[in-house]
Amino acid sequence: MTTETDTKPPAVHKLDFEKDVVYLYQFTRTPVLPSLSPYCLKVETWLRLAGLKYENVDHKMKYKSKKGQLPFVEVNGEEVADSAIIIKELGQRYNQDLDAGLSAEQRNVAHATISMIENHFAWVVKSWRTKNPAGMLGAYKMDLQQITEKKWPKPVLEFIFKLKFRRAAKKVRAHGIGVHKPEEIEEFGHNDLMVLSDLLGDKPFFFGDSPTTLDVVAFANLAQVAFMDKEVSYTLRDWMTENCTNLVEFCNRVKERAFPDWDDMCTNLDLNSHLPKPPPEEEKKEEEKKEEEKAKEEEKKDEKEKEKDDSEKEKAQKDEKEGEKEDNKKTEEKEKEEKK
Repeated sequence: MTTETDTKPPAVHKLDFEKDVVYLYQFTRTPVLPSLSPYCLKVETWLRLAGLKYENVDHKMKYKSKKGQLPFVEVNGEEVADSAIIIKELGQRYNQDLDAGLSAEQRNVAHATISMIENHFAWVVKSWRTKNPAGMLGAYKMDLQQITEKKWPKPVLEFIFKLKFRRAAKKVRAHGIGVHKPEEIEEFGHNDLMVLSDLLGDKPFFFGDSPTTLDVVAFANLAQVAFMDKEVSYTLRDWMTENCTNLVEFCNRVKERAFPDWDDMCTNLDLNSHLPKPPPEEEKKEEEKKEEEKAKEEEKKDEKEKEKDDSEKEKAQKDEKEGEKEDNKKTEEKEKEEKK
């Protein structure tokens, strides 16, 4: 007898997984940015820089991790959640440490800076988003009908979107940053950006010529500001563009290095633009036609071989009969000779 306790849900969603392929669950693409979540963008950027084989799962944003979060990954039938834990776990499992060349002091600086970015600067941006849901829709050119795959009227979808952001605003207030005035929050953002700008200086990446985890986290968060649609007003973005040009250049540098397919993925909202695509329909039909012609040629060849075999068999049978006749004739002649 089967009871409720017997019918447990599967440990992972991707049951037909390929060994050692990382299956990433995150938010959908936008026309200006691979992900609206700095944590999702952080994981995907790290996966690319680490060179791990991964695939985005098009789950229509239905799933969250057992911790209730996005992103999460599944690998070899196991779920790993939380961006920092994902990077640590996969790094250890596949021997990929972007920070391998850092000294103990540099690792400490990276840890403190990452904490500033994720526990302070990210909330500065989140505060603006929750107070400006309409501005956010425009800044990232979000089409809610396309994202949600619902044909409801846009005003209805936008109303629901704004309701969700009102709930998010409560989290911003609970964090502590939401109790401040907008100009005070922006000043916090200026201070964080100046720290990052001074730390980066004129180096390609924060610790030299190669990207580290700090570069991944900084890019994932700064990109949320740097790549907004410029037609939408956001004073923090304008301030960064004017006063921290090295951070803007840094964002473009990481973008080019980790996302050479950026334009393709954002234009087509393609979750897996990094993977080889199956041939287009016309090419597919052409391939099928070639296979069909090849099969027909093989069939003709087989028929010819069969005809040849049949002909040789018929000739052999004929020769055998002729031989028998000849033998019979000789036997008859011999018998006649003996009678004489």
